[in-house]
Amino acid sequence: QMGDKIIVFIDLEATGLDTSQCDIIQLAAVCEERVFNKYTVPQQSMTDSAKQVTGFTVQPGRLFRRGSPVETISIDDLLTSFLDFLRSFQRPVLLAAHSVMRFDAPVLTRVMKKYDLYPQFQQVVSGFLDTFLLSKRLFPRIKGYSQVSLVGKFLGKTYDAHNAEEDAKMLQELYKVWRPEKSKVVISTFKVDEKY
Repeated sequence: QMGDKIIVFIDLEATGLDTSQCDIIQLAAVCEERVFNKYTVPQQSMTDSAKQVTGFTVQPGRLFRRGSPVETISIDDLLTSFLDFLRSFQRPVLLAAHSVMRFDAPVLTRVMKKYDLYPQFQQVVSGFLDTFLLSKRLFPRIKGYSQVSLVGKFLGKTYDAHNAEEDAKMLQELYKVWRPEKSKVVISTFKVDEKY
């Protein structure tokens, strides 16, 4: 918690790493005990590396993870239900993700605009907190800053990485352990409409 802002930890899985055109497959968010987690069938095919990393595969109109079918909703339902989840906190939300400025923020921004939901998004989201940048500021001398290596180092565990819900939950746990001072959080936070 930062003043009147609430931090919601998010992660998204997508068809590839090209933020200018990839499709969202899974979007998850956690705040304390509350969890949002939805899947959607992407409109474009996945890159081979995305298939390998996430375990997702797509067949016409259906999504599978490691061979098991996953329940999906349409992308606009996914986005509107995500906005409803964020609104339910009834105050401005800070969205935190690992490398949010490099990936999650540009993808979410572009897709929200595409479905004419960006004004609603701006109303509820006050900014993005990049935990990758934050971790480098908090711990300038450690070896790796990937989320997997940070979870190993600070929480002493391995987890189902690249499942958005697990990623978001682990990020929240890391943040609780770090208990970062406000000044470090502030300089790792970006406004929603900053150019990236």
